[in-house]
Amino acid sequence: MSSTNYLIADLPDTERPRERMLRLGADALSDGELLAILLRHGTRGKSALAVAADLLRTFEGSLKRLAGAQLGEINKIPGIGTVKALELSAAFALAKRLTLENCMQQPKMTNPEFVAQYIREKLRQREQEEFHALLLDTRMRLIRDEVITIGLLDRSLVHAREVFAPAISRRANAIVLVHNHPSDCPQPSEADIRITRALKESA
Repeated sequence: MSSTNYLIADLPDTERPRERMLRLGADALSDGELLAILLRHGTRGKSALAVAADLLRTFEGSLKRLAGAQLGEINKIPGIGTVKALELSAAFALAKRLTLENCMQQPKMTNPEFVAQYIREKLRQREQEEFHALLLDTRMRLIRDEVITIGLLDRSLVHAREVFAPAISRRANAIVLVHNHPSDCPQPSEADIRITRALKESA
């Protein structure tokens, strides 16, 4: 029988999430064990580990889906009320901010993988396409992340003047143009290609 079916108090010390984290560190714990630590308590006849397992199953085992869930979706899980749902959402929000802070502390944004990581974390849960201009200084550090448009990309909306005016006014040395695909499909659309060519010509 899985240890998630037992109350945590009934488990040996070596198998309790908090004790395992103290002994081995957070990286050694499963997603369910880390969630159980955040939940702290289960419900009648069900441990925090079992509630965490139910939570993960509800969101198909995906932390990304869980992090993007609405409070109402989370607190439907038996054993998770509004307070615990808020605490989980706060933990995910802090994790997102930490990633963004680490990105902002990087001295330069000349690495495509780093730029992708930055914009991926910032727009991870957005349900609409967003087009951003990252304004950079002479050392290629981020001055400002300028939102150009929100919604389906269209050449008439992403006009050169909206893209380049903020860069000029803030005396940016360079810009990086980025946008997300909420569908998670990285393949550029025909509109993406047309807009890129038009902006390249304008630049």
